Amino acid sequence: MTRYRNIGLFVVLAAVWGSAFMAIKAGLDFFPPVLFAALRYDVAGVVMLAYALYATDSPVPRGRAEWTEIAIGAVFLIAAYHALLFIGETDPTVTSAAAAVIVSLSPVLTTGFARLLLPSERLTALGVVGLLLGLVGVAVLSELDPSNLLAGATVAKLLIFGAAAAFALGSVLTRRVDSEMPIETMEAWSMLLGAGLMHVASVGLGESIGSVDLTVQSVAALAYLSLAASALGFLIYFDLLARLGPIEINLVSYVAPVFAALAGWAFLSEVPTSSTVGGFALIFLGFVLLKRGAIRRELRYRFGDGAGAAD
Repeated sequence: MTRYRNIGLFVVLAAVWGSAFMAIKAGLDFFPPVLFAALRYDVAGVVMLAYALYATDSPVPRGRAEWTEIAIGAVFLIAAYHALLFIGETDPTVTSAAAAVIVSLSPVLTTGFARLLLPSERLTALGVVGLLLGLVGVAVLSELDPSNLLAGATVAKLLIFGAAAAFALGSVLTRRVDSEMPIETMEAWSMLLGAGLMHVASVGLGESIGSVDLTVQSVAALAYLSLAASALGFLIYFDLLARLGPIEINLVSYVAPVFAALAGWAFLSEVPTSSTVGGFALIFLGFVLLKRGAIRRELRYRFGDGAGAAD
C-alpha cells in the first residue's frame, strides 16, 4: 500500500506543479506579473507558516545560520525564480509546456553549481557532456537565431532559463549553510520574505494594484497557485522527499511538463512544438548523464539486493 501511496502522491505533485504553468499563463491576463507572483506567496507563506506552527517545534528562525538560509531562499528560490518566470510567461508565444521544460533544467543546473561551489563535488568528463546537453536543450527549445538574438520568444525563454538558474543556485547555496532548521519553517519564512521582495520589485517596475482585474478566473488562478501548487504541493514534496530521496523526487521535474502540456492544451488551446519536445529530450538526457551514478545505485537498491545503497 505504501508503494501505491507514494506513486499516487508523485502523480498528484507532478500534476499540480505542471498545471501551475497553465495557471500562471491564465492569471497573467488579469495581474501584472511580479505583483501576481508576490500575491501568490503572500497567501502561500501564511498557509505554510500556519503549518510550521502546527508541525514543528521551531516555527521561528533563530541565529545567523537560519536567517542566512531563509535570506538565500527568499532571494533565489522565491523572488528571483518566480519574478523571472512570471515575466517570461507574459510572452504569448511561450506555451505552458515550453516554460515547464525550461524549468526542468533545474536539476541539471543544480548539479553543475554543486560541482563548482561544493568542495566535495567533482564534475567528470561525462558529467560535463550532460551539463552541456542540458544547455543545448534550452537553446533548441528557445530556437536561438545567432543573427538576431532578440527575435521571437527568445528573450522570454531566456528569462525563464534565468529563473531555473536562480532556483538551482539557491538550492546549492542553502546546502552550504550549516542550519538544522525544519524545512517547513525555512519554506514559510522564505515565502513571506520573498513575497515582500517581489512587492518592492513590483513597485519599482511601476506595477499597480489598481491594474488588477478581479474576476472569477483571476481569483481561481491565484487560489490554485497559492493553495494547490504552493501550499499543498510543498507539503507533498516534503513527504515524498523523506520517503523517496532526492533522486526520485527530482524526476517530478520531468513529469511536470507532460501535465503542463495537457493543461495548456485543455484550457488554453496550446499545442507543443517540435522544438519543445526536442529540447525536453536533450535536457532529460543531460540529467541522466549527470546523475548516472546515483540513478544506478538507486536502481540497484530498489530492484536488486540492496547492495547498491552502500556503493
